[in-house]
Amino acid sequence: MARRRSRVRRPAEPVEVSITELEHDGRGVGRIQGNDNETNNGKVVFVDGALPGETVIAQPVHDRSKFSSAVTIEVLAAAPERIQPACEYFELCGGCSLQHMAHDAQISAKQKLLASQFEQLGFCQPETWLEPVTGPQWHYRRKARLGARFVPKKGGMLIGFREKRSSYLTGLQKCLVLDQRFSGALPKMHELVSSLSTPDRIPQIEVAAGDNEAVIVVRHLEPLNDNDLTLLRAFGKQTGLQVWLQPKGPDSIHCLYPAVPAPLNYRLEKFDLEMRFRATDFTQVNADINNSMIDLAIDMLELDQDDNVLDLFCGLGNFTLPIARKAGKVLGIEADEYLVAAARENADRNGIFNAEFRAGNLYEEVQPPAWHGFRFSKLLLDPPRSGAMEPIKELPDARSGPERIVYVSCNPATLARDANVLVNRKGYRMAQAGIMDMFPHTSHVESIALFLRP
Repeated sequence: MARRRSRVRRPAEPVEVSITELEHDGRGVGRIQGNDNETNNGKVVFVDGALPGETVIAQPVHDRSKFSSAVTIEVLAAAPERIQPACEYFELCGGCSLQHMAHDAQISAKQKLLASQFEQLGFCQPETWLEPVTGPQWHYRRKARLGARFVPKKGGMLIGFREKRSSYLTGLQKCLVLDQRFSGALPKMHELVSSLSTPDRIPQIEVAAGDNEAVIVVRHLEPLNDNDLTLLRAFGKQTGLQVWLQPKGPDSIHCLYPAVPAPLNYRLEKFDLEMRFRATDFTQVNADINNSMIDLAIDMLELDQDDNVLDLFCGLGNFTLPIARKAGKVLGIEADEYLVAAARENADRNGIFNAEFRAGNLYEEVQPPAWHGFRFSKLLLDPPRSGAMEPIKELPDARSGPERIVYVSCNPATLARDANVLVNRKGYRMAQAGIMDMFPHTSHVESIALFLRP
């Protein structure tokens, strides 16, 4: 019996698309125009590198029955907001998605996205929009995980972020959003890993910086020999970066250089606080925006010494300890027991004795809740992308619940979903909301909202 010949799929023809809006991931959204194929005419297309108001020629890369994904290959009519990307890697690297859009337009687009999510998922809108919180546009990123891959066909070692919508890596010799201490060291980082005995067994380099110290954590899947260790120490001495190694899981991380490493820390000068952290701990990547965000949250809470404040998803105490400087008492809840211990150490180191910390999984509906026995008048929420639905369900309604709730979010969709519960079920007013430009030139949207009793 003859074998059936496999069908070879012909590459899709480029299409003309009119872009009407920006998707949450930074792609332009439009419909195919003037296509001879009636099936495709009018189909929704998500287009990399296209902006609202533009007409582009796009090359489809994934085609489904109801929509397609495509990349821009020619701009027929450019939007006024289009600019020349500053980074030579922009077209390839997935680290940024909006460098072709003027910064002011990025801010407007992110605020529009937040408003749209409130409308579609939250069924509510803030009474007042806050002015956007902005800061430096370049070299702001203090934390990142860089992929590493040895690819002889591409010249050897590649270190960088993944390519756009691909598992391949972009080999970066510089990066305009990374902290300058890491961007400037990228060429030497390539040379270093290429010279190790098993460069193909180095999958990742994590970078983290404080105000004064900066660290790289080298993940290695095979033991390093004495010559490797010598090269790594020399790299640290030459660049001024601390070099840490991770042979297995997170608990295996240890410092190679220097012999006695200075701790990573950042200062919150307004509150006379020094926050210490490990390279792998969660901290906000943008120090300037973090400072402004804390100031704004504290102002929104309107604290005095009569207030008891609950801080959920408190991490290292980034909000908890500034709150403690203003309030009578504060309780921070965090699932990671190491972070809870680190938060207590930060409190002790800064002479703060009115802050309590407890370990508790805020995504488990347990009775009593983790804050059982603590009476609080005000609440701060700073959850991960999945939001804060579980603890919000445990709150009483606005008549007997906290007077003020400040919600800091890294995901507009879950903020809007949770706002729906707070406003339309619990009876709170969403008095204020706005965006904070934590990740310039990317599609990530950091936001903040204030909920008040009616």
